Amino acid sequence: MNDEIEQEQDQGEKLQKVLAQAGFGSRRAMEEWIVAGRVSVNGEPATLGMRVFEGDLIRAERRTIRVGERENTPRILLYHKPEGEIVSRDDPKHRATVFDKLPKLRGQKWIAIGRLDFNTCGLLIFTTSGELANRLMHPRFEIEREYAVRIQGTMTPEQMNQVLKEGLVLDDGPVKFEKLEDQGGEGFNHWYKVMLKEGRNRIVRRTFDALGLPVSRLMRVRFGLVNLPPRLKRGAMAELGSGEVAQVLEWVGMDETAETPAKQASEPEIRPAMVRKTPGAAPAPNRRRRNTPIRKSSAGVKR
Repeated sequence: MNDEIEQEQDQGEKLQKVLAQAGFGSRRAMEEWIVAGRVSVNGEPATLGMRVFEGDLIRAERRTIRVGERENTPRILLYHKPEGEIVSRDDPKHRATVFDKLPKLRGQKWIAIGRLDFNTCGLLIFTTSGELANRLMHPRFEIEREYAVRIQGTMTPEQMNQVLKEGLVLDDGPVKFEKLEDQGGEGFNHWYKVMLKEGRNRIVRRTFDALGLPVSRLMRVRFGLVNLPPRLKRGAMAELGSGEVAQVLEWVGMDETAETPAKQASEPEIRPAMVRKTPGAAPAPNRRRRNTPIRKSSAGVKR
């Protein structure tokens, strides 16, 4: 057995995998870079199918990484986005952007996993791994997104049945909620918990608008395996520890033995804990966890 492990280690890592995990882009994009001659290893042009080893020096797009360095390990950052910030590095209107607050990186960059619009708050995930970002955002993986939604008015039983079973047809295609729970409310405002498996632009707001029920507040409380930490204040962030990062990578199939991330994402043993039923609240707290801005933490991931 030990001989087999040593043999696998001697084979090194696929070059496109190392580049993707370092945040350059998806594996497919990295393969295109290699074919186009945009990548070199130890000063020599890279070739498709090449494997690299610890200590090898990779250069791509004026950035250099050394294989095996700790800083090349994927990082995952959770951010409690407040309303009034955009998820973009460039904005003609010069509005506040979430990227202004993120910790600076050397030789890497933060990639936002999905977006939240200007008036939406809640869980936003960043990673330095282009491969991880691609797997979590690609529609074929059908990652669950859960929201706390406050609307003006109350849904009728017919409307709830429509969005759960029949679906609605919007300008860019049909939409159907996977789950919809009435969370109660007072006066003209009413709360619902919504879960769906897609991230089209403003999909939750547009669905309720189509029913004549404007959204007055929208908060994302879960994205796949990751919950919004209950004590993470708006505008604050927390970084997952190495154990939690490993769990997320395993969940999406980013290892040599997992080839079907979409299937893994539905297995019951790694499903996330349910969000509290209190309207608009975050998930139930882990008593071993405390959340402070920018720190190593088991924030939001179920063990």
